[in-house]
Amino acid sequence: MTICERADERRMDKKVVSAGRAAFILVNVIAICAGIFFFFGPDDFSLNQKENSYLIGASYMTMNNEFYKIIGEEIAHRVEAEGDRLILRDPALNAGRQAMQVQEMLDMGIDVLIITPVDGAGLSDVLRKAREQGTLIVVLDTNVQDSGLADCTITSDNYQAGVLVGEYFLTRQDSAKVIVMTHDATVSGRERVKGFMDTVTKNPNVEIVKEIECEGQLETAMPKLRQCIESGTAFDSVFCLNDLAGVGAAAALDEKQMLGKVKLYGVDASPDAKALMAEGMMEASAAQFPTEIGKEAAEIIYRLLNGENVQKNILVPVELVTQENVRQFGIDRWQ
Repeated sequence: MTICERADERRMDKKVVSAGRAAFILVNVIAICAGIFFFFGPDDFSLNQKENSYLIGASYMTMNNEFYKIIGEEIAHRVEAEGDRLILRDPALNAGRQAMQVQEMLDMGIDVLIITPVDGAGLSDVLRKAREQGTLIVVLDTNVQDSGLADCTITSDNYQAGVLVGEYFLTRQDSAKVIVMTHDATVSGRERVKGFMDTVTKNPNVEIVKEIECEGQLETAMPKLRQCIESGTAFDSVFCLNDLAGVGAAAALDEKQMLGKVKLYGVDASPDAKALMAEGMMEASAAQFPTEIGKEAAEIIYRLLNGENVQKNILVPVELVTQENVRQFGIDRWQ
């Protein structure tokens, strides 16, 4: 069974779809886009709003990643239960658009801003405006450059995610030529890559042969890795800053009959990555816990609204998922 068929089997009630390898990317992109549509159908998720309700605005980096959808749903459930109002915007990895969307929400009078920055350095001006008008700011998943602008920042332990994967890598390979898929605009992406590279380069026989900027996106990672393969770059391992890029890398390797021969590593432990691990096509991924991040964020939002003191920086622990323990995490769902 091809990767495409396994991915479709998970997404379409376990029905096997006979499709070529090229359909793998199309199916994933369609599923991602469907997630955006259904998540962003209504702008306001609160149905039973109370009198004098709070207005909470959210702008995640992109909604073509189910990770953010899960975080958003956890927050939306709490806001709904409190009788408050929630509006969401999707900048689709465009930093300028995100700044404009945040300004629009500030003009609407939001009480709280939930933000996952596309570019950690590009939001300082609009976040200062938010502070000036008394809007509370909760940053999720990756940091803003001026951390003092945030009332609370909640992220996975991104550096440790890279370290965990790197340590496992060293137990599996005495020497290697590694391609690293990066997303340099985000602090989280840089920290994961740094944690991995700091760890694996302790072995002088591990060579980082190329870094490829892919913005953590499947549809960017696949053609860029394909181009790298076609250019004749010699490598035997790929580390991806997230599993969305990892699935794109897997598709490129599969297309070139290299999947299973090249060792593939990632961060997220998404359902697709865990399925690849279960099939022996991916070595390991550091698990993030979007449900926990969302629940923590919702709790922090209401503590801030109640005038309580909160911890400025919260790190959510990560765990290593490998071929050996993947079934303990549940293959068809996020942890």
